[in-house]
Amino acid sequence: MHFTHGKVLAVLLSLSTSFAVAAVSPKEAAKLGQELTPIGAEKAGNATGTIPAWTGGLTEGPGGFKNEQGYINPFADDKPAKVITSQNYQKYADQLTEGQQAMFKRYPDTFKMPVYQTRRTAAYPDFVYEKAKANATTAVLVDNGNGIDKYDETVPFALPKEGVELVWNHVTRYRSRDVQRTVAQIVPNENGSFNPIVLTDELKFVGDPSENSLFYFKQIIKSPARLGGNVLLVQETINQVKEPRRAWVYNAGQRRVRRAPQVAYDGPGTASDGQRTADNYDMFNGSPDQYTWELKGKKEIYIPYNSYQLMNKSLSHEDLIQAGHINQDHTRYELHRVWQVEAKLKDGIRNIYASRTFYFDEDSYSVVYVDHYDARGQLWRIGEAHSAQLYDVNVPWYAAEILYDLNNGRYYAFGMSVDTEGYNFDYRSSKKDYTPSALRRSGVR
Repeated sequence: MHFTHGKVLAVLLSLSTSFAVAAVSPKEAAKLGQELTPIGAEKAGNATGTIPAWTGGLTEGPGGFKNEQGYINPFADDKPAKVITSQNYQKYADQLTEGQQAMFKRYPDTFKMPVYQTRRTAAYPDFVYEKAKANATTAVLVDNGNGIDKYDETVPFALPKEGVELVWNHVTRYRSRDVQRTVAQIVPNENGSFNPIVLTDELKFVGDPSENSLFYFKQIIKSPARLGGNVLLVQETINQVKEPRRAWVYNAGQRRVRRAPQVAYDGPGTASDGQRTADNYDMFNGSPDQYTWELKGKKEIYIPYNSYQLMNKSLSHEDLIQAGHINQDHTRYELHRVWQVEAKLKDGIRNIYASRTFYFDEDSYSVVYVDHYDARGQLWRIGEAHSAQLYDVNVPWYAAEILYDLNNGRYYAFGMSVDTEGYNFDYRSSKKDYTPSALRRSGVR
């Protein structure tokens, strides 16, 4: 076989791009903690003053905080600056996603967005900032972006240059090293009636490219009785093209453990009545390999933020869940800068979502909105994350994840903690707790 010089060069270039994309220079990384926040957001506010400067985030909450009482709203006295409704939303169209505008059209009489003063509360522990700065000069994309290497635990790309780097920042973002949370998953019928499913998630975050390990995850259904005791176990790999996610389910009725390869991509989500896919959990999870990821840049939009009211223990699920959408009286929206990324399904790949538009909060890298489109290019589902700064542990996370279906008028709500135990950051586990044999030993109905 004969190769010309041009063909040899082309082969070498293709091989090099399949292995690694270089990290940023030390000069660029020096911006972190200076004009940029320690994880790469713009520290300054915007020109109009509607977005303030980041001054360190919210690292202490109101006095008297007790985990069993839930998170006290530090901004309970705030009043909405305005309320966006179906009558005036077009005035704010430049600061709204396509999905938000579709909700005003779908539910003109009930959907609204109370907009409050912007408070940039996102904050992480100091060691996360140190790792982010170190990772910036070492972390690389490998295998055409399907994996990452030379990073430590969290925030591999504090100075993102590509859309897929933002995806990796989201899936590796810090949420403590061990955590247990008991929350509700609710999928109301079109008329608003519902039966909550209570689940306990147990997570151990690793973030170790040397063993291709991202985290260990166990989800145990507590109620209703017909599902109680069923367990999902996941050993999450980083590069899932190289080594697919390892997943098992324990069926309490059959008392058996079996592999669950369907727990990936657009496979059905656990007990979700077909209202979400496996990768809709946490707004997006798993391998990015099915899509191309185009970074469109930054923009200012209204997003749910500081959503402590959705964690208010004086409320119940009945106060929050209603027909069509959650009770918007208990929501809070603020103007924030976000990264926008367009994901398009690669040729020859099958997935129920042909494209998706992602919005990443610049201060935490959490996905805050996703517009999902079907094969016809029609907007289908709208993912909305209501975030809150868990100030006792310096963890930005979600008070609730909502996935609205424009076609059937139903939605999926996950992470509701008002009627459950909520978060336990004192939980500790080891890797041996996340094995099929451990699942068999612990399996009881």
